[in-house]
Amino acid sequence: QVQLVESGGGLVQAGGSLRLSCAASGRTFSSYAMGWFRQVPGKEREFVAGISWSGGSTYYSDSVKGRFIISRDNAKNTVFLQMNSLKPEDTAVYYCAAEMITYGLGRPGEDFGSWGQGTQVTVSS
Repeated sequence: QVQLVESGGGLVQAGGSLRLSCAASGRTFSSYAMGWFRQVPGKEREFVAGISWSGGSTYYSDSVKGRFIISRDNAKNTVFLQMNSLKPEDTAVYYCAAEMITYGLGRPGEDFGSWGQGTQVTVSS
């Protein structure tokens, strides 16, 4: 079982940047693809970005492509989400997730079965 703890959320003005971090423990981090999701009240959780176990492949939703960057540091068991040019519609609770099987790619629709507690990101206009 893996434990995931997000940090780095907060309040930022539109056009600003934030960097989210997710620290993992409890299993071999470097063998698992990771992802970031977000959710606003009344809506389903949506895929934001994913990264393969090696870090060699990344995937983004159309709404964040070109503005967000996902990365990982396997030596520190941490995955990051750099969020630039933030918009009010990016306001949500952001969740870190880990895939259930080893050596995944982190694509949307894959089995992300472990979740963090979430961190709030609020973008003011």
